[in-house]
Parts: sequence; structure tokens; C-alpha cells
Amino acid sequence: MREVSEAYGRRSDEYVRALGSLDSTHAEDQKLISRWGRQIKGPIIDVGCGPGHWTEFLTAQGCNVRGIDPTVEFITSARQRFSQCRFALGSAESLPANSAMGILAWYSLIHHDPVRLDIALQSCHAALSPGGSFLVGFFTAPAHAPFSHAVTTAYFWPLNEFVSCIEHVGFTVLETHERHDTTSRPHGAIVAQRS
Repeated sequence: MREVSEAYGRRSDEYVRALGSLDSTHAEDQKLISRWGRQIKGPIIDVGCGPGHWTEFLTAQGCNVRGIDPTVEFITSARQRFSQCRFALGSAESLPANSAMGILAWYSLIHHDPVRLDIALQSCHAALSPGGSFLVGFFTAPAHAPFSHAVTTAYFWPLNEFVSCIEHVGFTVLETHERHDTTSRPHGAIVAQRS
């Protein structure tokens, strides 16, 4: 996924300006992530934290959270903008086993093709302690397909197919959410648990 990280690095300043604050997020997403985070009793990893605004949001909720991202430019910016939060270079595939009770992957797996997605989900599952919770956000569509994202190729997923991928690696799905707005691409979210 180095090519994805490099693509984001080249446009990091633009991305941070456009999408690096809660002002660019949906109120329903804030409610879901807040409710989810406050239920986690233990460390949370914000995987693919990008500009760091969700890490800061969960920190303000009283969560024990750290953000990781493979893009150096994002981590540098996040450390400067949110100095009270913890950030480090890393990716879904590099997570240590049993290192968290919660993993947030909010639009950070959208550039993974099906094979890479399976590897990333396996790593997230292994990184959670038993009973740990996984929350993922992604773009939905009636059929799985790549599309031209502003930064680099991303993928649409039917909600039921993403659920199947998550269950395939051993998660138990607890909640699913879909949202269709006229001003943005269709959105999906899944809350799952490591049994």
C-alpha cells in the first residue's frame, strides 16, 4: 500500500484543509463514533487516522486512543495540530496482536482491493483482545467496484459483502448502518466484535 501512502503524502496539505476537522464530518458519524468509543474499556487504535481529527475527537470523549497512519505527512500534521494526542506511523497490517480493545477504521480501508482487505481485516481481528470492538466506515454501492477517488483508486462495497468479509475473519457483526445523502457518496458502517 506504499503507493496509496505516497499519493496521500503528495496531497496531504490539501486533504488536511478540506477534510481534517470535524466540520467536514456528518453529525450521524460523530454520534456513532462517540457512542462506540465511550463503550470501549481499554486502548483504542484509530487505524489510518489521516489528519488526526477522529483521534482528537475520541480523546476529548475521554477515550484512551492513539492514531496511526502510514503517511508521514499526516502524522507530522496531526502531531502539530493535536499536540495533546498520540500519533505514530503504522498501518492495519502492522498492528501488534492483542494490543487494543477497540479499533476504528474510518474510511481507512477504502483503497484495499478484496485480497488486501482480507489481510487488513485479519490483522485488525488479531490486534483486538477477546471482546474487543471494531468499527469500520466505507463507501457502499449495489455492486463491488473500483472508482476514481480524488487521491487514488478506491472501492465501493455492498454492505452485505463487507459484512461477509468481516465475518469471514472471525468477527461477530453487531450493527450495520447505511446513509444515502444527495451531496455525498453512499456511506456504510459496521460495528463488530472479536468473540
